[in-house]
Amino acid sequence: MLAIKIWNYLKGYVIIRIKGLTLERLLNLALSKDIYLWNVNRINSTTIEATVSLVGIDALEEIINKSGCRVEIVKRVGFPFILSKLKYRKAFVVGLVVFMCLIIFLSRVLWDIEIIGTEQIPKDDIIELLNKNDIRIGKFKHQIDTDEVSRLIHKNYDYLSFLDIRINGVKLIVELKEIDIEPERVDTSYPCNIIAKRKGVIVKIVAENGNAVVEKGQIVEEDDLLISGVVNSEISNDTYLVHANGKVLAETRYSHILEVPIVKIDKVETGNIFNQWGISINDKGIRFLSGDVPYENYIEEIVEKSILNIEWFPFKIVNYIYREVKIEEIKQDIEFLKTSTKLEATKEINKQLSDSSEIISRNAIYTIDGNILRTKVTVDTLEDIGKVQAINSN
Repeated sequence: MLAIKIWNYLKGYVIIRIKGLTLERLLNLALSKDIYLWNVNRINSTTIEATVSLVGIDALEEIINKSGCRVEIVKRVGFPFILSKLKYRKAFVVGLVVFMCLIIFLSRVLWDIEIIGTEQIPKDDIIELLNKNDIRIGKFKHQIDTDEVSRLIHKNYDYLSFLDIRINGVKLIVELKEIDIEPERVDTSYPCNIIAKRKGVIVKIVAENGNAVVEKGQIVEEDDLLISGVVNSEISNDTYLVHANGKVLAETRYSHILEVPIVKIDKVETGNIFNQWGISINDKGIRFLSGDVPYENYIEEIVEKSILNIEWFPFKIVNYIYREVKIEEIKQDIEFLKTSTKLEATKEINKQLSDSSEIISRNAIYTIDGNILRTKVTVDTLEDIGKVQAINSN
């Protein structure tokens, strides 16, 4: 069905309105002459509306004259009509060609580097390592050897259990997993610092290995250094690296805000649908002229179908579907909303808490701003906020 619509669009068609007293005879004559009419709708007893191809409209004119009916073209749709308009818009055509060439050029350049899965290794260190080896944003994708990138990272970080290098669109993705080293073996495995995984107020710090650089009562931010793995020698001016280890207990605060409407808006579909078509190249879309959406309230749905599945030139046909809806207002019970939003916010906070987190207090604050009920739940905890950050000894 989609292929037929695309074919008709490329060939071009017109929507016509035929008026007369011999409409049935006209349709029979068209059928006998192999003139294909579709989307035939009767407006009233003397008027019908139909769709016909450009070839069919020429053949239909002879039959219409013989039958004594009159035809009116309501709308011209399709690629040929767009081309005829473009003949008088040379600047637009030139701009479109330049735009397409620019899109093709930009799609062959690397525009982003994403690091996934790091817990101990700072992402900035990996980015810096890649930049030093001329793997950077702005480089052509065909100049990047993913196998070479993989060997480079393995050479500098030998405690990885999984590493995947891939290019997706204009993005270089580095996905890795670090080895979970057993506590009794970590001191001899690799040097590291202990840093803060979230903001908190230090309650107690015990440095089993390395130097503590914060003290009780101090406020620390996320990624602040807590226990340093850089240790000064007691017998010389040298420094050496160790695997820092210890516990850092801190008071932390988690909060979650939920906003819900007191008067809920429901959208009920009426069944009326309006379609528009376009093309998409490298996520840049061009929509064909199909008029404005005839509905005041609607839900938009976008359906894409690949035509050319080439990595550097993905070409898709896009169908924009607009479903008309009517708006219904439903007023909700405020006390019920307070209870449900508090439970939902608490559930979201609990997802962030570790098994060792000790809850000190909970608090919920409700405010109403116009039609919005805002619920803020705050949970204070006592937990170990330390996490390992590897030191690149290379």
